[in-house]
Amino acid sequence: MGILLVAMFLILMFIGVPIAFVIGIVALMGILNVPYIPEVTVPVKMLNGLNSFVLLSVPLFILAANLMNHGQISQKLIDFALSIVGHIRGGLAHANILVSMIFAGVSGASQADTAGVGKILIPNMKKQGYDTATAVSVTAASSTIGVIIPPSIPMIIFAGLTNASVGALFLAGIVPGVLVGLGMMLLIYYYSVKRGYPKYERTSFSKFTKLFMESFPALLTPVILIGGIISGIFTATEAAAFASLYTLLVSMFYYKTLKIKDLPKIMVDTLTLSSLSLFALAAASALGELLSYYQLATWAQEFFANNISSKWVFILIIILFFLFIGTFMDAIPAMILFIPVILPVALYFEISPVLLGLITIMTLAVGLVTPPYGLCLLLAAKIGNISIEKSFKSVIPYIAVVIVVLLFVAFFPDIAFYIPKLISPGLF
Repeated sequence: MGILLVAMFLILMFIGVPIAFVIGIVALMGILNVPYIPEVTVPVKMLNGLNSFVLLSVPLFILAANLMNHGQISQKLIDFALSIVGHIRGGLAHANILVSMIFAGVSGASQADTAGVGKILIPNMKKQGYDTATAVSVTAASSTIGVIIPPSIPMIIFAGLTNASVGALFLAGIVPGVLVGLGMMLLIYYYSVKRGYPKYERTSFSKFTKLFMESFPALLTPVILIGGIISGIFTATEAAAFASLYTLLVSMFYYKTLKIKDLPKIMVDTLTLSSLSLFALAAASALGELLSYYQLATWAQEFFANNISSKWVFILIIILFFLFIGTFMDAIPAMILFIPVILPVALYFEISPVLLGLITIMTLAVGLVTPPYGLCLLLAAKIGNISIEKSFKSVIPYIAVVIVVLLFVAFFPDIAFYIPKLISPGLF
C-alpha cells in the first residue's frame, strides 16, 4: 500500500495538482485503506493541525507585506537604500539587495519581496544599463533573504512543527541573513567593475537625513517586531498583528498612499496566499497520522543510526535532500512532510531543533530560485520579460553564495550563533 501511495503522490504532482491537495488526497486515500484508523480522523486531524495560536501569524505577516507593497512603502525603502549604497559601483543593484534585507525584517515572505521590489527595480535597472538577466537574478536571489532574516513565515511553521522557540529561530537567522546579503553585494561589486555598471553621486547629508526621516516608520518596524518577540513583550502572532496594524496606519495616515477602497483587494490577495500554506499544513496533519501508522520516523531513525555514524554526514544528506525537494516543492509543505520524520534523527545526532530549522530553511530558500518550482525566479523573470533558462544561468552565482553561508552555518554553528547567544543566551 505504501508504494501505491508514493506513486499516487508523484503522479498527482506530475500532472500539476497543487501540492496542498496532493497531500490531502494521499492522506485520505491512505487512511481509508487502513482498517484501524477511522475515516473521521482526516477532518479531525486537519482541524487540530490548524488549532495553533502561532499559525495566526502566517496570514497576518502576509497581510503586512501586501500592505507595504500597495502602500508604496517599498519605494521609500528603495530611495533610502540608494542613499546608503548608491555611490558604490553598481549602486542600484546593491540597493536591490539592501532593500530586500530591510523588507525581510517586516514581511517574512520572499514572494512579496520579489513582486513588490521587482516591479520597481527591474525596469529601473534595465534603464540604467544593466542587462535583463542581471536585473532579474539579483532581484530573485536577494528575495530569498526574506525567509532567513526574521520575521520568517517558514520559521514560524517550523516552530509549530517542532515546538522550537520562535524567538531563538528569529535570532539565529539574523547573522546568516546578513552574511548572505553581504556576499551577494560583494558578487555584485565584482560584476559591476567588470561590466561597468553605473553608480550615483554620493548623497548629501541633508538629503540622506530627509530620506531617513521619510523611511523611519518603515525602518522602525523590524526593530519593534524582533525586539518585542525577543524581550517577551510580543508573541510571534501578536507581533504579526502589530505589524499589520502598524503598516496599515503608516500607509494610510503617514505616507497617505493607501486608500480604504484598496483594502478589499489586499484582503483577497492575503487570504488567497495564506490559504494555500495553511491548507497544506492541515492536510499534512492528517498525513502525519498515516506516517505514524507506518512508523516512518522510527524506520528513518533506525536506518541512519545503523548506517550513518557522523552527524556531519547526516547534515550533508539533509542539505542535499532539501536542495532536491526545493526544486519542485515550496518550503512550507516540504517541512510539513519531512521534518516530523527528520527531527527524531537530528535529535539522535544531538543537532538542536534551532540549527536544524535554520539549515532546512536556508536550503529550501534556494528552491525559490531553482526551476521548475522557483517561484521568486518565475515572478522576477515574468516582470523582466525574460526566459527562465537565461534567468537561472545568471542566478547560479548567487545560489552559490547562499550555499557557502549555509555550509558555514551548518559546520560552524557556534560562530554563527555567537551574537544571538550574547543577545539572549536563555533561548539557546
